[in-house]
Amino acid sequence: MKKLIYNNSLLFAIIWATVIFVLCATPGRFIPSTNWLELLSFDKWVHATMFFILNSLLFLVVVKRAQTKQWMIIYFLLCILYGGLLEVMQAKCFSQRSADWQDFVANAFGCIIAVLLFKKLKNIFTNVERV
Repeated sequence: MKKLIYNNSLLFAIIWATVIFVLCATPGRFIPSTNWLELLSFDKWVHATMFFILNSLLFLVVVKRAQTKQWMIIYFLLCILYGGLLEVMQAKCFSQRSADWQDFVANAFGCIIAVLLFKKLKNIFTNVERV
């Protein structure tokens, strides 16, 4: 499984970014509402997790292609920008959606966690046989 993820990390990142877009564009009436989840800020953890995964997949592209740290910074900033753009689009373009800047902060938090855990992620995938 690690080999599959490693060898296709860019493809998975594109697919995951598309999934995030679709979820963020989905009208609110199709998103389940559960009051007990609000106590745990479940929505914010979902946002953080989505962007952690996206940023981690892009960081694997850096490892796979032996790119410089500047690319990590670029991918990190692109993920932050993507999270902000989605919130703006929710406010202006998507029906039955509204921007929540706390969601943007949660998105950014997920990206920051990906940066902090990058060495661990790199160690996990360093020994994957390249095809």
